[in-house]
Amino acid sequence: MDPSGELNTDTRPPGFIRRVFGRLRPARSHGLLLLLCVLLLAGYGLSFYWSREPDLFDVQERTRATAAARNQRVVTGYTITSTLIEVATRLLGKPGGYLSNDVLPPGVFMDNMPSWEFGVLVQIRDLTRSLRNDMSRAQTQSQENLDLAAADPQFSVNSDAWLFPAAETEYRKGIAALERYRAGVSDTGNSQAQFFSRADNLRGWLKIVAARLGSLSQRLSASVGQQRINTDLAGDAAAQQSTPGTGEMAVKTPWLEVDDVFYEARGTCWALVHFLRAAETDFKEVLEKKNALRSVQQITRELEATQRTVWSPIVLNGSDFGFTANYSLVMSSYIARANAGIIDLDHLLSQG
Repeated sequence: MDPSGELNTDTRPPGFIRRVFGRLRPARSHGLLLLLCVLLLAGYGLSFYWSREPDLFDVQERTRATAAARNQRVVTGYTITSTLIEVATRLLGKPGGYLSNDVLPPGVFMDNMPSWEFGVLVQIRDLTRSLRNDMSRAQTQSQENLDLAAADPQFSVNSDAWLFPAAETEYRKGIAALERYRAGVSDTGNSQAQFFSRADNLRGWLKIVAARLGSLSQRLSASVGQQRINTDLAGDAAAQQSTPGTGEMAVKTPWLEVDDVFYEARGTCWALVHFLRAAETDFKEVLEKKNALRSVQQITRELEATQRTVWSPIVLNGSDFGFTANYSLVMSSYIARANAGIIDLDHLLSQG
């Protein structure tokens, strides 16, 4: 009721309250906007840091340091096993950790690093399986090593599994099993853990590597789109396939997947550089007997070239002879030469 005795029906808040809240609303909205900008910048900076790929490391130096720290002997098979463990450890321990199964930002929005991780992981799986099935066994009828039999399925867990089980947890179990195998190999009193440096064992792994690199080279070159003639049944008049194919096919990598294939190839080559360097040591006598040591070194050099710094913030995808570069075709060139070298190396190892 106002001083005149009449009922005041004005429900608006007093003037000073309106003035106070009028000042608070813009201040609050500006604060939220500022907080959002800070979070976005922090997320971008974190994703940039997490996108850093691990540097190449010295396989021989790392092996010697590991043996000294664990008081173990460097014997045949120790270097390649140690390198496999180190590559798997760096996969999980790089900046940001393992990102392929992240479900929270900024990791969930990143795709280049998870593609790189998958390339490394595939090579870890292939070498672990070769260790289990070939390199640790004298014959096909030999009993497999139990530690390698445990490591193989651990690394086969889906790369994007984040709970029950989490991929990192299973991969660490695989690393632990490899460490037990390495300790057994270096122990002269343990006859159950063996590594056999033979040409046929090396060839078995190289055939898998060649198939992986051949596939990657084809996927990379498809970044510009191609009309390919179907040669699936070439060389055998009696060959058949399950479903009929076309004489020609159009192959082109989707635009949004070009960078994923590129970084998967970089991860694959990063892992292979280390594994081939380790193979030089553990299969040295075999390679020297076949006069193939320099062949391995040249293959490694081709793969090392794929690890050069990418200066562009995006993976350039120009046409074949266009104005801009095509990173996928450059990567495919290095991988194709490395793949050809591995095929020639396999031929050398098969002779005599």
